[in-house]
Amino acid sequence: MPGTILITGCDRGIGLEAARQFAADGWRVLATYHEPVVPLELQAAAKSYPGLETLRLDVTDYDRMAELARELRGQSIDILLNNAAMFGPIVTMFGGVLLSRWRKAFEVNTIAPYKMVETFLSHICASERKLVAVISSKKGSIADNTGGGAYIYRSTKSAVNQVVRSLSIDLRERGVNVVAIHPGWVRTAMGGTTASMSVEASVRAVKKLLLEIGPGHSGHFLNYDGAEIPW
Repeated sequence: MPGTILITGCDRGIGLEAARQFAADGWRVLATYHEPVVPLELQAAAKSYPGLETLRLDVTDYDRMAELARELRGQSIDILLNNAAMFGPIVTMFGGVLLSRWRKAFEVNTIAPYKMVETFLSHICASERKLVAVISSKKGSIADNTGGGAYIYRSTKSAVNQVVRSLSIDLRERGVNVVAIHPGWVRTAMGGTTASMSVEASVRAVKKLLLEIGPGHSGHFLNYDGAEIPW
């Protein structure tokens, strides 16, 4: 049965497409966006699907996050999909790392997903599915790192994977499942035009996986097809 999903970073890419696909399946979608005004494509999606609501949220603005949680008081959230992220500069090889961007990326990619769970936990616990998912990346896998570089993105995704693992343990008794998901190499503004997977195909696979996740998956790092990825 469809429920309610809160998705961060719906301005474009995976977040926008996830909002569309879940709404098309009859879910109530709480789609957050970062821009000052609702992006045009998200506006169009909201007009097409009555169950899609747009909410402004910079995921590093924790006062606004708390305000939004108060606005949604008493409402359950079946799935919290932490999608908002930043890549950092493309050139992040040794000697080319901008520390200010690294700090910002840690705020967006690692701290914000934790704060979303902390802030919306009562909403999640009030639901039937009780699922938290973080869009991570294979670039955060230490075992999979054979190319070096990408210091900003790799380190922030490795760190959020550790957050996922700890949350899965700390929230187990409350019945909350927490997973990290690699969505594939996707043709988005972040993934680039040469990526191997369309955003539509990636989201279809991720959506299918989200609907299949149970307690046995909690605390794991999963590929979009459900295969386990080494930490």
